[in-house]
Parts: sequence; structure tokens; C-alpha cells
Amino acid sequence: MSTKIKTIKAIVYALLLIITLPTHAQLRLPNHFSNDMVLQRESDVSVWGWANATTELKIKASWHPDTIKVTTNGEGKWTTKISTTIAGGPHNLLIKSRNESIQLNNILLGDVFLCSGQSNMEWGGNQNLKEIIDELPYASNPNIRLLQISRYAANTPQEDIKNQWTELNEKTLKPFSAIGYFIAKKLNKETGIPIGIINASWGGTSAEVWTSKDVFDQDEELKSFADQIEISPYWPTKTGALWNSMLAPLTPFNIKAAFWYQGESNVGTWKGYDKLMQQMIKSWRKAWDQDFPFYFVQIAPFAYNNTDSPKAALLREQQNKTALALPKVGMTVVTDLVDDIKDIHPIQKQAVANRLSDLALVELYNVSIDDYKSPIYKSHKIQNNKIDIDFYYTKGNLICPDQIISDIYIAGEDQVFHPAKATIAGSTISVSSTVVENPVAVRFGFSETAMPNLFNARGLPVSPFRTDNWTN
Repeated sequence: MSTKIKTIKAIVYALLLIITLPTHAQLRLPNHFSNDMVLQRESDVSVWGWANATTELKIKASWHPDTIKVTTNGEGKWTTKISTTIAGGPHNLLIKSRNESIQLNNILLGDVFLCSGQSNMEWGGNQNLKEIIDELPYASNPNIRLLQISRYAANTPQEDIKNQWTELNEKTLKPFSAIGYFIAKKLNKETGIPIGIINASWGGTSAEVWTSKDVFDQDEELKSFADQIEISPYWPTKTGALWNSMLAPLTPFNIKAAFWYQGESNVGTWKGYDKLMQQMIKSWRKAWDQDFPFYFVQIAPFAYNNTDSPKAALLREQQNKTALALPKVGMTVVTDLVDDIKDIHPIQKQAVANRLSDLALVELYNVSIDDYKSPIYKSHKIQNNKIDIDFYYTKGNLICPDQIISDIYIAGEDQVFHPAKATIAGSTISVSSTVVENPVAVRFGFSETAMPNLFNARGLPVSPFRTDNWTN
């Protein structure tokens, strides 16, 4: 036999061997479909993955009476929905093809929440946050599950993330979001329902990177603000970069609500922030195909040292607008939770989380809590030499623990603001000054660092505001 024929036979034999070898690990799930995960209770949850094209799969959930059959499409993708029951577990989920199977164990049915934003949402034990360091020895609760999303960016929407669910313990809590953890702790304690928290946050990032690029392609004004973002060596700055990698892969996964703490990196482009946030929230809801509640934190007092205008106050004003503009949106005010205005990372994360949790307890779990939202400026009325201010979200009376309400100013037509006297009349305040005979406008806490002392009956601070729209 010639060498040429031997070579041909060897090649044919090798090809036949490859063809007849069994194909391994073609059945695959997204990484976050893992042991220890939480699926949204009492809903139709999506389950999806990949296998050989036109493969029939059988899916059996321990909480569901039926076996579900689904066939992969020509690209080897498959998706289906499974109805979940009341909160509880642990359960298991079995996905089988003719030759392969995957079984996930220790699954809970409960409520799943997404936490996102920049460093004040991200910070926890890895930043030596004392509240979390003190919590670590006691952090063991099988009814709280954590999904920490790795920080990476992408130019196009991705299909998968790198991470898997874990049970809460000292090791898994340390790198996790302090606010996310304290939300889970309070909600689980108050409701008894298993809680799953997804943390997708990255310090220093602007809201633009968490918003789909499509939003900016369709809005020149938002694109112009996005173009002003300064390039950083420490975090991505392209529109949609973190939406693509850290959020888009999760959009088929049912969630109960989202929590957001961000804005510090958008202070310089405050003019477009309300519009940006409204579009971001709408785009998230559209992508998830869920009109889920969205709860966020107003940025805290901090010495940004902007000399031309109080840009942080102007951004907070934009956040007030967002809180009032969309349904199922709530805002937490934290002007009283800052220990050092030179530190952009206030250390009182548990108190912030408790206020966010109260929004959810009232609006998602029907827990009765009066005055659970901070008052937001509603309207004003000029009465001779004084201006009366009315607010949203005031059921009880306003209170001031000191004798004098601080950080409140009044101006006439000359647009020069003077310190004012404010008196409380139930759920309103009346503002005046002996040096302003014909007042026109009031500003309250309207600076970058103000920590005023006016609260609702429950002790939540009134959100800073102004009644004018002057440029000075």
C-alpha cells in the first residue's frame, strides 16, 4: 500500500472517529441558573439555555406537577416558562435531553431584587465598611441568596454573565453591596419570604453606561450630555457599556423591583439627568417586559466645590422630578445621614437600606407605615410678605427638632436670597424675612452640602428644593 493511500485512510479514519464520538456538554444554562438561586415566586418565570439544534428537552421542577417539553431552534437556543408557586423551598430543577441532564438544587421561590448604581451601592466589606465588618460573624441565613455580578464592560449586549448564586455567609457577604444586604435582611425579617439580591454596580460610573445605547441613538439631547462624560482609566464611559454586559444578560430573569444609588458622576451634566433617568427606567422595564417598581437614593451632601453653581443641588432637583414623574418610582432622601461632607461615601448604609426597604414594604407587601416617603416640594403661594409651601407625601405634621429651621432662604424680585424664618403649620411651612417685603422665591437646603433639619412626622428629611428657576 502506497504512502499516499495510507495517509488518505488515516485521514478518513480520523474523521469517522470524530463524527462518531459522543458530543459532550452541549446542554447548557446561563451561569446564573445555578444551585442556590432564587426564582420569583407566584409568577411565570423564564428558563432558557442552549443545546444541539432541534433537540427536545424535558424540564421538571419539583414544585410543578407537569414535565415541560421544549425543542431548541436552529441556532441551538431554547426558552420556556414555568409557573412558580408560593414562597418556599428548597426545590430542584431538572433539564434533560436524550443524552445529557442538568440538575439544580437548593432553589428557593421568593422575591428577587436588583441593586445597581455606582460606589455608594457597591460598597461593602471589601471597602472595610464598619457596618458590614461588624455583621460578618453573624451573616448566615439560608433564606437570603446573593448574586454578585462581575465588573466588566461590552460593546454589544451579551447573552450570559460569569457568576452564580450563593447562600449568604461571611465569605459571600464581604464583597457584596452593604445596601443590598441590609435590604435583604430587613425584607426577609419583616415578611418571612426568601430574598434573592442581585448586585450589579460599579463605582464612578455614570448613568449613561447603565442605559442601552439605543436610547442615545434616538435622542440627540441625551447624546450631547453623554458626549461630555470624561474618559476614565478606572471605569467604562461608553453609553450602554455596562447595560450590555452586567444587565442585558439578566433581562429574561424575573425580578420584583430594582434599587438604584447613583448620580454623583452625573453632577456635571445635571441638566439632562431627569430625562436620562426616566428613559433609563422605561428602557429597563421594556427590556424585562415588566413594569417593576424602581426605588432610588437621592445623592447625599458632599463638598463637590463647584464654584459656578450648586450643581449637586441642581441634580437633586432633577431627582425630585424623576420621583414624581413616573409610576411605581420612589426616592429616599439621605441629607441627615452624612457624617463628613468631604467623604463622598457616607458610612450609614443600613439606615439608607432601611428607608429603601420601607418603600418596598408599603408598596409591595402592603405593610402599613405612615409617612414612609420624604416630603417633596409641591407648590407655593405668596401671601403678602410671606410664602407658604405645600408638599407631597405628608400625612402627619412636619417637625423640626431644633428651635430654628436651618438652610432656608427667601428672595424678592432682585433675586438676592436672605436667611429666612420658617414656621410650621401642620404639613406646610410659612417662610418670611423682615428684609424682604415682597417675597418671590424660597430655597431650602439648596446647596451642595446642606443638611437641613426639617422632617416629616416619621423623621424622614424633607427633600431640598427651590420655588424658582433662576440661573443664579
